[in-house]
Amino acid sequence: MRDRLLPALIFAAALAAVPLPAVHLLGPEHVQIPGWVHFVAVGQTAALATAAAIVLTAIGIKRKDSRAVLVGTAFTAMAALLALHGFATPGILVGYNGVISFSGGATLPVGGAVLALSAIPALAGPGAVRPLLWLQGLLLLSIATLGSLGMIFPNLVPAVPAPASTAALIVLAVGLGFYFLLGLRALHTFLLTRRWADLLVVVGLAWLAGALVAALILDFTQLGWWVGHGMELAGIACVGGAVALDLHRGVQSRALIGDLRGSELVSEEEAFLGSQIRALTVRLAEKDTYTEEHTRRVALRAVQVGEELGLAPGRLRTLAVGGLLHDIGKLSVPDDILKKPGSLEPGEYVVIQKHPENGRSLLRELGGFAEGVLRLVHDHHERLDGSGYPRGLEAAELDLDTRILAVCDVYDALISTRVYRAAWSAEKALGLLFEQSGSAFDQRVVEALARVLASEPASPLREAV
Repeated sequence: MRDRLLPALIFAAALAAVPLPAVHLLGPEHVQIPGWVHFVAVGQTAALATAAAIVLTAIGIKRKDSRAVLVGTAFTAMAALLALHGFATPGILVGYNGVISFSGGATLPVGGAVLALSAIPALAGPGAVRPLLWLQGLLLLSIATLGSLGMIFPNLVPAVPAPASTAALIVLAVGLGFYFLLGLRALHTFLLTRRWADLLVVVGLAWLAGALVAALILDFTQLGWWVGHGMELAGIACVGGAVALDLHRGVQSRALIGDLRGSELVSEEEAFLGSQIRALTVRLAEKDTYTEEHTRRVALRAVQVGEELGLAPGRLRTLAVGGLLHDIGKLSVPDDILKKPGSLEPGEYVVIQKHPENGRSLLRELGGFAEGVLRLVHDHHERLDGSGYPRGLEAAELDLDTRILAVCDVYDALISTRVYRAAWSAEKALGLLFEQSGSAFDQRVVEALARVLASEPASPLREAV
């Protein structure tokens, strides 16, 4: 996985870095580009982008997807301001006016500010669609009013900071802060999902940030300023295109919001982990419903414990995949053993104990699985004291991810009802794990699991932990 991830990140970093050298190298070059070029290239292209952003908003409304509506709102405002900037080109529709300067300077800061609203949890649910629509309507009305009055009465439009002035640098710093935080959140989402569309959002945000630099440092007589316009439109296309692709797939776009949790990788594995993993979980469900449901619960607990312990996004993804597939080797176990309504005979138990090795072999044959996933599938029955199987590994040979999966696997098995025994209570199961902490199980992991369970609504462990 690392071998595939690193080239993707290097390629994306190279794309994301394009604006800064472009602005630096081309910025000083003075040009005399006719006004009609600016009018057509910027105004009409941005008008089309405005229409596309409104369509994106409409789809978000239909799907009750507040995230898409938020992105549509931001891009509608940005594209509308940019369109106004183009249509206000002096000498085409109107004479010299302040609208062209104000709208050009406000485009990216306004868009960044609207996108930054994604940090407000209340705007993440379906109930936020209506307030966001009011915000979009207000922004469009304000832009239309600004354009109309500004072109008729140019003195009404406030002056914007001169390029590279102190005020411009302050606006630049604030705007770059918005885009930097959004970029970090988008990168976090990509490290969880490994989807190219989410990485495209990171690149698009970097281009928008680069365009902001050109807009506030340079002026229209410099080539870098014109390049900035192109990067601005390209950035809007990258981010908006990624959101539109998610809507086409029927899933919510999460990159800009940055609120994707590891548990959602488990609950929506086909959208975030891929069709291959989904196909394997379906095959396991066909083999034995209990085993598939058990692996799903274990995967969910594992990523919750991983988040509690502060694991990085990549490790949470590995835990999600490893958890979902940790018992995939049971596909090779005969039904009369796997579904036996009673205790296993010694020979039958030997067959069951082969499932970790069989699972790793299957995933290796299929290909495309990270070494960390293979290790989780192979070692989830190992114990710190060497009493586990199939290799009898000890503490020094077991990483934290494997220790997490082992604890969550045992906990779910204990609290599950089987035909040959009743389910244990959560308190009793945790009690056993605590008793064996430091010997069979990692104490940090058991304590983290207890905190996760205690944080759930109506949990009987709330008072005990």
